[in-house]
Amino acid sequence: MAQLWGGRFTEATDRSAYEFNASSSFDKKMYREDIAGSIAHAKMLGKCGIISPDESEKIINGLVKIREDLESDALHITDEYEDIHSFVESVLTSRIGDAGKKLHTGRSRNDQVALDMKLYTRNQIKLTDKSLKDLQKTLFSIIKANTGTYMPGFTHLQKAQPVTLSHHMAAYFEMFIRDRERLKSIFERMNSCPLGSGALAGTTYPLDREYTAKLLLFDRGPTRNSMDSVSDRDYLIEFLSALSIIMMHLSRFCEEIIIWNSNEYRFVEIDDRYSTGSSIMPQKKNPDIAELVRGKTGRVYGSLISLLTTMKGIPLAYDKDMQEDKELSFDAMKTVNDCLREFCGMLSTMSFNSRAMEESAKQGFTNATDAADYLVKKGVPFRDAHSISGRLVLKAIEKGVSLDGLSLSDYKEESDVFEQDIYEAISLQTCVEKRITFGAPSRESMEKIISYYEDYLKKEEEFDKKQL
Repeated sequence: MAQLWGGRFTEATDRSAYEFNASSSFDKKMYREDIAGSIAHAKMLGKCGIISPDESEKIINGLVKIREDLESDALHITDEYEDIHSFVESVLTSRIGDAGKKLHTGRSRNDQVALDMKLYTRNQIKLTDKSLKDLQKTLFSIIKANTGTYMPGFTHLQKAQPVTLSHHMAAYFEMFIRDRERLKSIFERMNSCPLGSGALAGTTYPLDREYTAKLLLFDRGPTRNSMDSVSDRDYLIEFLSALSIIMMHLSRFCEEIIIWNSNEYRFVEIDDRYSTGSSIMPQKKNPDIAELVRGKTGRVYGSLISLLTTMKGIPLAYDKDMQEDKELSFDAMKTVNDCLREFCGMLSTMSFNSRAMEESAKQGFTNATDAADYLVKKGVPFRDAHSISGRLVLKAIEKGVSLDGLSLSDYKEESDVFEQDIYEAISLQTCVEKRITFGAPSRESMEKIISYYEDYLKKEEEFDKKQL
Protein backbone atom coordinates (compact mmCIF):
# COMPACT_ATOMS: atom_id res chain seq x y z
CA MET A 1 0.00 0.00 0.00
CA ALA A 2 1.83 3.10 -1.30
CA GLN A 3 0.83 6.14 0.75
CA LEU A 4 2.12 9.71 1.11
CA TRP A 5 1.72 9.70 4.90
CA GLY A 6 2.22 7.41 7.91
CA GLY A 7 4.92 8.87 10.14
CA ARG A 8 2.65 9.28 13.15
CA PHE A 9 1.00 5.86 12.74
CA THR A 10 2.17 2.69 14.50
CA GLU A 11 -0.01 0.25 12.58
CA ALA A 12 -0.73 -0.26 8.91
CA THR A 13 -4.18 0.59 7.59
CA ASP A 14 -6.58 -2.33 7.58
CA ARG A 15 -6.69 -3.72 4.04
CA SER A 16 -10.45 -3.36 3.59
CA ALA A 17 -10.34 0.15 5.11
CA TYR A 18 -7.51 1.04 2.72
CA GLU A 19 -9.52 -0.17 -0.26
CA PHE A 20 -12.61 1.69 0.98
CA ASN A 21 -10.55 4.87 1.33
CA ALA A 22 -8.51 4.60 -1.88
CA SER A 23 -9.49 6.47 -5.03
CA SER A 24 -6.89 5.35 -7.57
CA SER A 25 -9.40 3.08 -9.33
CA PHE A 26 -11.28 6.13 -10.59
CA ASP A 27 -9.11 9.23 -10.10
CA LYS A 28 -6.49 7.70 -12.41
CA LYS A 29 -8.57 9.32 -15.17
CA MET A 30 -6.93 12.57 -14.09
CA TYR A 31 -3.31 11.48 -14.60
CA ARG A 32 -2.74 14.02 -17.39
CA GLU A 33 -4.13 16.82 -15.23
CA ASP A 34 -2.18 15.68 -12.17
CA ILE A 35 1.09 15.60 -14.12
CA ALA A 36 0.37 18.98 -15.76
CA GLY A 37 -0.25 20.51 -12.34
CA SER A 38 2.91 18.94 -10.92
CA ILE A 39 5.02 20.22 -13.82
CA ALA A 40 3.70 23.75 -13.24
CA HIS A 41 4.35 23.44 -9.50
CA ALA A 42 7.92 22.19 -10.08
CA LYS A 43 8.62 25.06 -12.49
CA MET A 44 7.37 27.53 -9.90
CA LEU A 45 9.44 25.95 -7.09
CA GLY A 46 12.55 26.27 -9.23
CA LYS A 47 11.74 29.83 -10.32
CA CYS A 48 11.22 30.92 -6.70
CA GLY A 49 14.42 29.22 -5.48
CA ILE A 50 12.52 26.87 -3.17
CA ILE A 51 14.27 23.98 -4.89
CA SER A 52 17.36 24.19 -7.10
CA PRO A 53 17.07 24.65 -10.88
CA ASP A 54 18.68 21.21 -11.32
CA GLU A 55 16.11 19.57 -9.05
CA SER A 56 13.28 21.37 -10.83
CA GLU A 57 14.54 20.17 -14.22
CA LYS A 58 14.94 16.60 -12.99
CA ILE A 59 11.38 16.57 -11.64
CA ILE A 60 9.91 18.05 -14.82
CA ASN A 61 11.78 15.62 -17.09
CA GLY A 62 10.74 12.72 -14.84
CA LEU A 63 7.09 13.77 -14.95
CA VAL A 64 7.17 14.13 -18.74
CA LYS A 65 8.61 10.60 -19.01
CA ILE A 66 5.91 9.19 -16.71
CA ARG A 67 3.24 10.78 -18.87
CA GLU A 68 4.81 9.37 -22.02
CA ASP A 69 5.02 5.89 -20.50
CA LEU A 70 1.38 6.02 -19.40
CA GLU A 71 0.30 7.17 -22.87
CA SER A 72 2.23 4.32 -24.52
CA ASP A 73 1.05 1.70 -21.97
CA ALA A 74 4.65 1.10 -20.87
CA LEU A 75 3.50 2.03 -17.36
CA HIS A 76 0.24 1.16 -15.59
CA ILE A 77 -1.51 2.57 -12.54
CA THR A 78 -2.13 -0.27 -10.09
CA ASP A 79 -4.28 -0.50 -6.96
CA GLU A 80 -1.25 -0.55 -4.63
CA TYR A 81 -1.37 3.24 -4.79
CA GLU A 82 -3.87 5.15 -2.68
CA ASP A 83 -4.62 7.71 -5.37
CA ILE A 84 -3.25 9.20 -8.59
CA HIS A 85 -1.13 11.67 -6.59
CA SER A 86 0.70 8.96 -4.63
CA PHE A 87 1.22 6.98 -7.83
CA VAL A 88 2.87 9.85 -9.69
CA GLU A 89 5.04 10.92 -6.76
CA SER A 90 6.10 7.36 -5.89
CA VAL A 91 7.04 6.48 -9.46
CA LEU A 92 8.84 9.81 -9.85
CA THR A 93 10.88 9.27 -6.66
CA SER A 94 11.77 5.71 -7.64
CA ARG A 95 13.10 7.01 -10.95
CA ILE A 96 14.94 10.23 -10.01
CA GLY A 97 15.69 9.74 -6.33
CA ASP A 98 15.44 12.32 -3.54
CA ALA A 99 14.59 15.18 -5.92
CA GLY A 100 11.22 13.49 -6.40
CA LYS A 101 10.51 13.83 -2.67
CA LYS A 102 10.72 17.62 -3.03
CA LEU A 103 7.86 17.88 -5.54
CA HIS A 104 5.25 18.17 -2.79
CA THR A 105 6.97 21.12 -1.12
CA GLY A 106 4.42 23.87 -0.46
CA ARG A 107 1.56 21.71 -1.67
CA SER A 108 -1.18 19.55 -0.14
CA ARG A 109 -3.26 16.81 -1.68
CA ASN A 110 -6.19 19.13 -0.94
CA ASP A 111 -5.13 21.88 -3.34
CA GLN A 112 -3.68 19.25 -5.68
CA VAL A 113 -6.95 17.39 -6.12
CA ALA A 114 -8.85 20.68 -6.34
CA LEU A 115 -6.56 21.65 -9.20
CA ASP A 116 -6.81 18.28 -10.94
CA MET A 117 -10.61 18.34 -10.82
CA LYS A 118 -10.75 21.86 -12.19
CA LEU A 119 -8.37 21.03 -15.03
CA TYR A 120 -10.34 17.86 -15.85
CA THR A 121 -13.67 19.70 -15.73
CA ARG A 122 -12.35 22.48 -17.98
CA ASN A 123 -11.38 19.90 -20.59
CA GLN A 124 -14.74 18.17 -20.29
CA ILE A 125 -16.59 21.47 -20.75
CA LYS A 126 -14.67 22.03 -24.00
CA LEU A 127 -15.45 18.48 -25.13
CA THR A 128 -19.16 18.84 -24.37
CA ASP A 129 -19.29 22.20 -26.12
CA LYS A 130 -17.73 20.65 -29.23
CA SER A 131 -20.29 17.83 -29.17
CA LEU A 132 -23.10 20.39 -28.94
CA LYS A 133 -21.61 22.36 -31.83
CA ASP A 134 -21.52 19.20 -33.98
CA LEU A 135 -25.17 18.58 -33.14
CA GLN A 136 -26.06 22.18 -34.03
CA LYS A 137 -24.38 21.75 -37.43
CA THR A 138 -26.51 18.67 -38.09
CA LEU A 139 -29.63 20.51 -36.97
CA PHE A 140 -28.76 23.52 -39.12
CA SER A 141 -28.65 21.42 -42.28
CA ILE A 142 -32.16 20.11 -41.49
CA ILE A 143 -33.45 23.60 -40.70
CA LYS A 144 -32.04 25.04 -43.91
CA ALA A 145 -33.51 22.28 -46.10
CA ASN A 146 -37.04 22.22 -44.68
CA THR A 147 -38.48 25.75 -44.66
CA GLY A 148 -41.29 24.44 -46.88
CA THR A 149 -41.91 21.13 -45.08
CA TYR A 150 -45.27 21.64 -43.40
CA MET A 151 -46.23 19.76 -40.27
CA PRO A 152 -48.54 20.15 -37.28
CA GLY A 153 -47.36 22.03 -34.24
CA PHE A 154 -48.63 20.60 -30.95
CA THR A 155 -49.80 21.71 -27.55
CA HIS A 156 -50.94 19.12 -24.97
CA LEU A 157 -49.81 16.52 -27.56
CA GLN A 158 -52.78 17.61 -29.69
CA LYS A 159 -52.47 19.23 -33.09
CA ALA A 160 -52.60 22.98 -32.64
CA GLN A 161 -51.36 25.11 -35.55
CA PRO A 162 -49.35 24.39 -38.67
CA VAL A 163 -45.61 25.02 -38.60
CA THR A 164 -42.66 23.73 -40.61
CA LEU A 165 -40.06 21.12 -39.82
CA SER A 166 -37.51 23.90 -40.11
CA HIS A 167 -39.27 25.92 -37.41
CA HIS A 168 -39.67 22.90 -35.15
CA MET A 169 -35.98 21.97 -35.39
CA ALA A 170 -35.00 25.58 -34.76
CA ALA A 171 -36.66 25.35 -31.34
CA TYR A 172 -34.04 22.74 -30.36
CA PHE A 173 -31.26 24.78 -31.95
CA GLU A 174 -32.23 27.58 -29.56
CA MET A 175 -32.07 25.19 -26.59
CA PHE A 176 -28.56 24.12 -27.56
CA ILE A 177 -27.48 27.76 -27.94
CA ARG A 178 -28.49 28.30 -24.32
CA ASP A 179 -26.69 25.10 -23.30
CA ARG A 180 -23.47 26.31 -24.88
CA GLU A 181 -23.83 29.74 -23.29
CA ARG A 182 -24.16 28.04 -19.89
CA LEU A 183 -20.99 26.03 -20.50
CA LYS A 184 -19.01 29.13 -21.44
CA SER A 185 -20.28 30.95 -18.37
CA ILE A 186 -19.24 28.07 -16.10
CA PHE A 187 -15.83 27.87 -17.78
CA GLU A 188 -15.18 31.58 -17.25
CA ARG A 189 -16.39 31.59 -13.65
CA MET A 190 -14.38 28.53 -12.57
CA ASN A 191 -11.16 29.58 -14.30
CA SER A 192 -9.13 30.51 -11.22
CA CYS A 193 -6.27 28.39 -9.89
CA PRO A 194 -6.43 26.73 -6.43
CA LEU A 195 -2.81 25.52 -6.49
CA GLY A 196 -0.84 27.06 -3.65
CA SER A 197 -3.74 27.04 -1.19
CA GLY A 198 -2.15 24.16 0.71
CA ALA A 199 -4.30 22.04 2.99
CA LEU A 200 -6.52 25.02 3.87
CA ALA A 201 -4.34 27.90 5.11
CA GLY A 202 -1.79 28.50 2.38
CA THR A 203 1.91 27.92 3.10
CA THR A 204 4.97 29.62 4.58
CA TYR A 205 6.93 29.05 1.36
CA PRO A 206 7.20 32.09 -0.96
CA LEU A 207 5.12 30.57 -3.76
CA ASP A 208 4.37 32.53 -6.93
CA ARG A 209 0.70 31.60 -7.39
CA GLU A 210 0.26 34.06 -10.24
CA TYR A 211 2.95 32.20 -12.16
CA THR A 212 1.41 28.74 -11.76
CA ALA A 213 -2.02 30.13 -12.64
CA LYS A 214 -0.55 31.59 -15.84
CA LEU A 215 1.25 28.34 -16.72
CA LEU A 216 -2.01 26.41 -16.36
CA LEU A 217 -4.03 28.99 -18.37
CA PHE A 218 -6.24 30.16 -15.53
CA ASP A 219 -7.36 33.53 -16.91
CA ARG A 220 -8.68 34.74 -13.55
CA GLY A 221 -5.41 34.09 -11.76
CA PRO A 222 -5.15 32.35 -8.38
CA THR A 223 -8.16 31.81 -6.12
CA ARG A 224 -8.61 34.45 -3.41
CA ASN A 225 -9.32 32.34 -0.31
CA SER A 226 -7.38 29.20 0.56
CA MET A 227 -10.20 27.61 2.59
CA ASP A 228 -12.72 28.10 -0.19
CA SER A 229 -10.17 26.96 -2.77
CA VAL A 230 -9.83 23.43 -1.38
CA SER A 231 -13.50 22.96 -0.51
CA ASP A 232 -15.18 24.54 -3.55
CA ARG A 233 -17.15 22.23 -5.79
CA ASP A 234 -19.65 24.84 -7.00
CA TYR A 235 -18.20 24.74 -10.50
CA LEU A 236 -18.77 20.98 -10.60
CA ILE A 237 -22.34 21.33 -9.36
CA GLU A 238 -22.91 24.00 -12.00
CA PHE A 239 -21.48 21.74 -14.70
CA LEU A 240 -23.61 18.79 -13.60
CA SER A 241 -26.61 21.12 -13.62
CA ALA A 242 -25.76 22.23 -17.17
CA LEU A 243 -25.31 18.60 -18.20
CA SER A 244 -28.70 17.76 -16.68
CA ILE A 245 -30.34 20.52 -18.71
CA ILE A 246 -28.61 19.26 -21.87
CA MET A 247 -29.97 15.79 -21.15
CA MET A 248 -33.44 17.23 -20.53
CA HIS A 249 -33.32 18.85 -23.96
CA LEU A 250 -32.07 15.64 -25.59
CA SER A 251 -34.76 13.64 -23.79
CA ARG A 252 -37.54 15.92 -25.03
CA PHE A 253 -36.15 15.63 -28.54
CA CYS A 254 -35.94 11.84 -28.22
CA GLU A 255 -39.50 11.65 -26.94
CA GLU A 256 -40.72 13.40 -30.08
CA ILE A 257 -38.62 11.22 -32.35
CA ILE A 258 -40.01 8.10 -30.65
CA ILE A 259 -43.56 9.36 -31.19
CA TRP A 260 -42.86 10.45 -34.77
CA ASN A 261 -41.29 7.06 -35.48
CA SER A 262 -44.43 5.19 -34.44
CA ASN A 263 -46.75 3.55 -36.99
CA GLU A 264 -49.45 6.05 -36.05
CA TYR A 265 -47.34 9.03 -37.10
CA ARG A 266 -44.68 7.83 -39.57
CA PHE A 267 -43.11 11.29 -39.63
CA VAL A 268 -39.57 9.87 -39.51
CA GLU A 269 -37.65 6.79 -40.49
CA ILE A 270 -34.70 6.02 -38.25
CA ASP A 271 -31.75 4.56 -40.11
CA ASP A 272 -31.05 0.85 -39.57
CA ARG A 273 -27.66 1.74 -38.08
CA TYR A 274 -29.41 3.43 -35.17
CA SER A 275 -32.27 0.96 -34.69
CA THR A 276 -32.60 -2.53 -33.26
CA GLY A 277 -34.96 -5.46 -33.76
CA SER A 278 -36.85 -7.90 -31.59
CA SER A 279 -35.72 -11.38 -30.63
CA ILE A 280 -39.27 -12.70 -31.12
CA MET A 281 -41.17 -10.26 -33.40
CA PRO A 282 -39.54 -10.14 -36.86
CA GLN A 283 -41.39 -7.00 -37.96
CA LYS A 284 -40.03 -4.76 -35.21
CA LYS A 285 -37.67 -1.85 -35.75
CA ASN A 286 -37.15 -0.15 -32.42
CA PRO A 287 -35.84 3.38 -31.69
CA ASP A 288 -33.48 2.10 -29.00
CA ILE A 289 -30.89 4.88 -29.26
CA ALA A 290 -33.55 7.53 -28.65
CA GLU A 291 -34.98 5.48 -25.78
CA LEU A 292 -31.56 4.98 -24.19
CA VAL A 293 -30.77 8.69 -24.35
CA ARG A 294 -34.14 9.38 -22.75
CA GLY A 295 -33.42 6.77 -20.07
CA LYS A 296 -29.89 7.96 -19.29
CA THR A 297 -31.24 11.40 -18.44
CA GLY A 298 -32.20 10.15 -14.99
CA ARG A 299 -28.68 8.85 -14.49
CA VAL A 300 -27.22 12.33 -15.04
CA TYR A 301 -29.87 13.91 -12.81
CA GLY A 302 -28.83 11.42 -10.13
CA SER A 303 -25.23 12.60 -10.27
CA LEU A 304 -26.30 16.20 -9.71
CA ILE A 305 -28.57 15.34 -6.77
CA SER A 306 -25.92 13.07 -5.26
CA LEU A 307 -23.24 15.78 -5.29
CA LEU A 308 -25.63 18.41 -3.93
CA THR A 309 -26.54 16.03 -1.12
CA THR A 310 -22.89 15.24 -0.40
CA MET A 311 -21.92 18.91 -0.21
CA LYS A 312 -24.85 20.21 1.81
CA GLY A 313 -23.51 19.22 5.24
CA ILE A 314 -19.75 19.62 4.83
CA PRO A 315 -18.08 22.18 7.12
CA LEU A 316 -15.02 24.11 5.96
CA ALA A 317 -12.59 23.16 4.71
CA TYR A 318 -11.77 19.82 3.01
CA ASP A 319 -13.47 16.60 4.19
CA LYS A 320 -13.12 13.12 2.76
CA ASP A 321 -16.79 13.16 1.74
CA MET A 322 -15.68 15.29 -1.19
CA GLN A 323 -13.94 12.29 -2.74
CA GLU A 324 -17.47 11.28 -3.75
CA ASP A 325 -17.49 14.06 -6.34
CA LYS A 326 -15.43 12.07 -8.83
CA GLU A 327 -17.06 8.79 -9.82
CA LEU A 328 -20.49 10.29 -10.31
CA SER A 329 -19.12 13.33 -12.16
CA PHE A 330 -16.93 11.22 -14.43
CA ASP A 331 -19.94 9.04 -15.21
CA ALA A 332 -22.20 12.01 -15.96
CA MET A 333 -19.60 13.66 -18.22
CA LYS A 334 -19.06 10.46 -20.21
CA THR A 335 -22.79 9.70 -20.37
CA VAL A 336 -23.66 13.11 -21.81
CA ASN A 337 -20.92 13.05 -24.44
CA ASP A 338 -21.83 9.48 -25.43
CA CYS A 339 -25.48 10.52 -25.74
CA LEU A 340 -24.63 13.61 -27.81
CA ARG A 341 -22.48 11.52 -30.16
CA GLU A 342 -25.08 8.81 -30.72
CA PHE A 343 -28.00 11.24 -30.93
CA CYS A 344 -26.16 13.31 -33.54
CA GLY A 345 -25.46 10.17 -35.57
CA MET A 346 -29.10 9.11 -35.37
CA LEU A 347 -30.38 12.56 -36.35
CA SER A 348 -27.96 12.99 -39.26
CA THR A 349 -29.06 9.67 -40.83
CA MET A 350 -32.77 9.99 -40.11
CA SER A 351 -35.19 10.63 -42.99
CA PHE A 352 -38.35 12.76 -42.75
CA ASN A 353 -41.68 11.86 -44.34
CA SER A 354 -42.82 15.29 -45.52
CA ARG A 355 -46.01 13.92 -47.09
CA ALA A 356 -47.14 12.29 -43.84
CA MET A 357 -46.33 15.47 -41.91
CA GLU A 358 -48.32 17.68 -44.28
CA GLU A 359 -51.28 15.32 -44.36
CA SER A 360 -51.31 15.17 -40.57
CA ALA A 361 -51.40 18.97 -40.40
CA LYS A 362 -54.34 19.07 -42.81
CA GLN A 363 -56.31 16.46 -40.90
CA GLY A 364 -55.83 17.99 -37.47
CA PHE A 365 -57.85 21.21 -37.91
CA THR A 366 -54.63 23.16 -37.38
CA ASN A 367 -56.10 25.91 -39.58
CA ALA A 368 -59.07 26.57 -37.24
CA THR A 369 -57.39 29.68 -35.79
CA ASP A 370 -56.88 31.00 -39.31
CA ALA A 371 -60.61 30.54 -40.03
CA ALA A 372 -61.30 32.69 -36.97
CA ASP A 373 -58.68 35.26 -38.07
CA TYR A 374 -60.38 35.40 -41.49
CA LEU A 375 -63.60 36.56 -39.78
CA VAL A 376 -61.78 39.04 -37.57
CA LYS A 377 -60.20 40.68 -40.59
CA LYS A 378 -63.74 41.12 -41.97
CA GLY A 379 -64.93 42.88 -38.83
CA VAL A 380 -66.21 40.04 -36.66
CA PRO A 381 -65.14 40.34 -32.98
CA PHE A 382 -62.53 37.71 -32.14
CA ARG A 383 -64.58 36.04 -29.40
CA ASP A 384 -67.51 35.57 -31.85
CA ALA A 385 -65.10 34.40 -34.56
CA HIS A 386 -63.61 31.88 -32.15
CA SER A 387 -67.07 30.43 -31.44
CA ILE A 388 -67.98 30.26 -35.14
CA SER A 389 -64.72 28.51 -35.98
CA GLY A 390 -65.31 26.00 -33.18
CA ARG A 391 -68.77 25.15 -34.57
CA LEU A 392 -67.21 24.65 -38.01
CA VAL A 393 -64.71 22.17 -36.52
CA LEU A 394 -67.59 20.28 -34.90
CA LYS A 395 -69.41 20.19 -38.23
CA ALA A 396 -66.30 18.91 -40.03
CA ILE A 397 -65.87 16.16 -37.41
CA GLU A 398 -69.51 15.07 -37.91
CA LYS A 399 -69.00 14.93 -41.67
CA GLY A 400 -65.59 13.26 -41.42
CA VAL A 401 -63.77 15.95 -43.42
CA SER A 402 -61.16 18.64 -42.83
CA LEU A 403 -62.12 22.33 -42.69
CA ASP A 404 -61.23 22.81 -46.32
CA GLY A 405 -63.51 19.85 -47.11
CA LEU A 406 -66.59 21.76 -45.97
CA SER A 407 -68.73 23.42 -48.65
CA LEU A 408 -69.19 27.18 -48.84
CA SER A 409 -72.83 26.71 -47.80
CA ASP A 410 -71.58 24.93 -44.67
CA TYR A 411 -69.53 28.02 -43.88
CA LYS A 412 -72.38 30.44 -44.63
CA GLU A 413 -74.68 28.52 -42.28
CA GLU A 414 -72.41 29.73 -39.51
CA SER A 415 -71.71 33.22 -40.87
CA ASP A 416 -72.68 35.18 -44.00
CA VAL A 417 -69.24 36.82 -43.88
CA PHE A 418 -67.59 33.75 -45.43
CA GLU A 419 -66.84 33.92 -49.16
CA GLN A 420 -64.98 31.72 -51.63
CA ASP A 421 -61.65 33.17 -50.50
CA ILE A 422 -61.96 31.29 -47.18
CA TYR A 423 -60.34 28.27 -48.84
CA GLU A 424 -57.25 30.24 -49.76
CA ALA A 425 -57.17 31.78 -46.28
CA ILE A 426 -57.11 28.38 -44.56
CA SER A 427 -54.78 26.57 -46.94
CA LEU A 428 -51.77 25.09 -45.19
CA GLN A 429 -49.37 27.26 -47.14
CA THR A 430 -51.27 30.46 -46.31
CA CYS A 431 -51.55 29.51 -42.64
CA VAL A 432 -47.79 29.19 -42.38
CA GLU A 433 -46.54 31.83 -44.80
CA LYS A 434 -48.77 34.61 -43.44
CA ARG A 435 -47.14 34.22 -40.03
CA ILE A 436 -44.36 36.72 -40.63
CA THR A 437 -43.68 38.00 -37.12
CA PHE A 438 -40.08 37.59 -35.97
CA GLY A 439 -39.61 34.04 -34.70
CA ALA A 440 -42.66 32.66 -36.56
CA PRO A 441 -42.57 29.68 -38.98
CA SER A 442 -43.01 31.44 -42.36
CA ARG A 443 -40.24 31.11 -44.89
CA GLU A 444 -39.67 34.88 -44.69
CA SER A 445 -39.19 34.73 -40.92
CA MET A 446 -37.13 31.57 -40.99
CA GLU A 447 -34.72 32.96 -43.57
CA LYS A 448 -33.79 35.68 -41.06
CA ILE A 449 -33.25 33.07 -38.36
CA ILE A 450 -31.23 30.85 -40.70
CA SER A 451 -29.00 33.82 -41.52
CA TYR A 452 -28.54 34.43 -37.78
CA TYR A 453 -27.66 30.76 -37.17
CA GLU A 454 -25.17 30.83 -40.03
CA ASP A 455 -23.40 33.84 -38.50
CA TYR A 456 -23.58 32.25 -35.06
CA LEU A 457 -21.85 29.05 -36.24
CA LYS A 458 -19.14 31.06 -38.02
CA LYS A 459 -18.46 33.15 -34.92
CA GLU A 460 -18.27 30.00 -32.82
CA GLU A 461 -15.68 28.56 -35.21
CA GLU A 462 -13.60 31.72 -34.85
CA PHE A 463 -13.91 31.55 -31.04
CA ASP A 464 -12.74 27.93 -31.02
CA LYS A 465 -9.69 28.78 -33.14
CA LYS A 466 -8.77 31.55 -30.69
CA GLN A 467 -9.15 29.15 -27.78
CA LEU A 468 -6.84 26.64 -29.46
